[in-house]
Amino acid sequence: MPRTYAYSADFDQETEMLFRDAKFLGEGHNGIVYELPENKAVKIFQERKHCKEEGEILKKVGSSSYFPKLYKMGDYFIVRDKVEGMRLDYYIKKHGISYEISSNLYELFKEFKRLKFTKLDARCRDLYITHDNKIMVIDPKQCFSKKVTYPRHLMKGLHKLEVLESFLEDIRILDIRMAREWEKKINNYLESRNLI
Repeated sequence: MPRTYAYSADFDQETEMLFRDAKFLGEGHNGIVYELPENKAVKIFQERKHCKEEGEILKKVGSSSYFPKLYKMGDYFIVRDKVEGMRLDYYIKKHGISYEISSNLYELFKEFKRLKFTKLDARCRDLYITHDNKIMVIDPKQCFSKKVTYPRHLMKGLHKLEVLESFLEDIRILDIRMAREWEKKINNYLESRNLI
């Protein structure tokens, strides 16, 4: 559940002008997000370190189509592309999971490896499905500092949505070795927490 704070950021003049027409999009644990004109979004952070971390990640992954483009970074804010679409968990509740979505998630985790992430994971709520079923990451964090060797949070979310087995069936078609590894790890994780 988001925590509401009083946010403040020293915008540069251009961002200040854009912010005059901003529309509230949402609030998470680390910040609050507004839609800006020109298909951009501004995220205002409570803590400078979270702003710096997310901004630095977006800089490093600038060549990847799975992340919004970063335009500007201040001490407590970033301006990036606005991500259109629906949160993955909401999408699955409405449409279920398909082979195409599973395949796109698999490609996302291959991209994480290519980018040399140490955290090969993302939560359902941090992934968006665009109108053409592309996956976008909206809230990258601890990608280079935390070590997670498989998509634990993602599969835990898929388990709660009761589509984990369908997802793993699709992954078996794409990469049987990876599917076996992920299945073994998630089953151990879920069993250790009495979730299955």
